Amino acid sequence: MLDPNWKARLLTSYTAIAFYVVIALVFLPDLIFFAFGIDTNPLVWSALLALTAILGLLGRVVLQPKAGAWRRRFIIGVIVLVTLSAAIPALAQTTERQTMAVLVPLVVKWEGEHRCADNPAMHCAYLDIVGVATLCYGETRGVELGDRATDQQCLNMLKRRLSLDFREGLHRSFTTKTKETRLTPERDAAYVSLAYNVGIYGAGRSTATRRLNAGNIAGGCRAIGWWNKAGGRVVRGLVNRRAEEVALCLRGS
Repeated sequence: MLDPNWKARLLTSYTAIAFYVVIALVFLPDLIFFAFGIDTNPLVWSALLALTAILGLLGRVVLQPKAGAWRRRFIIGVIVLVTLSAAIPALAQTTERQTMAVLVPLVVKWEGEHRCADNPAMHCAYLDIVGVATLCYGETRGVELGDRATDQQCLNMLKRRLSLDFREGLHRSFTTKTKETRLTPERDAAYVSLAYNVGIYGAGRSTATRRLNAGNIAGGCRAIGWWNKAGGRVVRGLVNRRAEEVALCLRGS
């Protein structure tokens, strides 16, 4: 049987309002991405959904008499404001998808490729500038001369290594403040590109990372350009690569 006061319930019931907020939170991340190209942190939305669900459940068991209604609404308003103020830094935090959109083309461009002479549709392993067996876009782990891979295999390998190994590994060297407020997608991509080229250990302990963690963004970006040697000598290709990484890193400084 329909509640005779159903219109009022839909407008004033705390449980109904919680349902509206849940629906909004489900669709807002995609709407923000499609409207502005911003990929927000899913953990924040999950936390907001959980909090809203808890408030909705409380709305079902807590009496809601007319007396004290404005006091209850004030308390809920304070909770919402505090939650949003805590969530804003995380919402602004650069996410993996934003970084990868910049990072993958950057690495592909500078790592280059080595096609098989007998089958140009395939990538063949080769010796890089310092004599290390390399396949696809700079992959060296477990590579032996004679190995081959398709374009898709190379791209999948690169994305997996950049995301799971190099980005996650390098981010362990960044402070929470750096990850929350100093890493634009371009800056994140520049640092991860450096790590992919020189190693996580070197990039993580570099002056570039120390300066960034200290809040000296421009100085940290410029220090990326110092890594321009291979085998003890300056290499023109590395000079040019570092120059592009520094320019990306400085964007928005």
